Amino acid sequence: MKEYKIAIVGATGLVGRKVIEILEEYDLPISECELFATRKSAGTDFYFRGKRCLVKELKEDSFDEGFDFAIFSAGSTASQKFAPIAAEKGCIVVDNSSAFRMDPSVPLVVPEVNSEEIKNNNGIIANPNCSTIQAVIPLKVLDDHYKIKRIIYSTYQAVSGAGQEGVNDLEKGLLGEEPKKFPYPIVNNCIPHIDSFMDNGYTKEEEKMINETRKILNNPDLKITATTVRVPVINSHSESINVEFENKFDIAELKNVLKNAEGIIVQDDIYNNVYPLAINATGHDESFVGRIRRDFSVESGINFWCVSDNIRKGAASNAVQIVQKLIENDNK
Repeated sequence: MKEYKIAIVGATGLVGRKVIEILEEYDLPISECELFATRKSAGTDFYFRGKRCLVKELKEDSFDEGFDFAIFSAGSTASQKFAPIAAEKGCIVVDNSSAFRMDPSVPLVVPEVNSEEIKNNNGIIANPNCSTIQAVIPLKVLDDHYKIKRIIYSTYQAVSGAGQEGVNDLEKGLLGEEPKKFPYPIVNNCIPHIDSFMDNGYTKEEEKMINETRKILNNPDLKITATTVRVPVINSHSESINVEFENKFDIAELKNVLKNAEGIIVQDDIYNNVYPLAINATGHDESFVGRIRRDFSVESGINFWCVSDNIRKGAASNAVQIVQKLIENDNK
């Protein structure tokens, strides 16, 4: 099989380090892995498949070496500047920032949901927001079977979603230190404020979930609302999702539909207190779904609880899985 050369941009961050780890796990045919970061993080070293890799400073000529793929996890500013440069050099970029997600010419991909969109790239493929990725995996299955009419999101998002600074706020807050990342202490607290507020009263995080879900499900008019909340949990986002359908359903059949779907683990045994938990989802790539029950306030609707590792599936492994699909497509 052909071997490929890959670049990891933002290699020293939480997601970048997880990308390196997952590339090892997935054992893709990678012959070379180069690591890049900002000037202040350059010089750090990591090991990939037993070989020492020095993190280089990201520059405009960084992609002159010739890469097949690049996974960007360095934020929107870096992506907007360097991703087009990489793409021009023949490298396919999988971008983990919000820079290109709503660009109509850029596919927004969750492999279990819309992998067919991967082939429509012009050199850049966008990774969705972490809170969106875990939700659309079960939602796509439900939409295919029952046609979704409306979605209400309420999220309970871990501090790791805010990067290392978010983790530091929780860990140091437990020692009595003041927060540096969040506007209020996260210890013993829930903060209904993720990303900045917009004039319409929603936060950018809530707007991301609404718009990205519509794009991934290919339904620009789908009715969706969201409230996103930061909670004092290190890792794995939890979400309460309310869905109203156009079609009627049998609840037992609906649960079986979810059980048989790719990328979903159903944990739904209320009589034995079995339901998804953040501590159990951490370290896995699936969306864990439970507390599945009929919403009796509408003619055809359900509530369910969805939990997933936001650093793995919500970012790093989704990007690696996109690269995996690109390799598979190249070898067909």
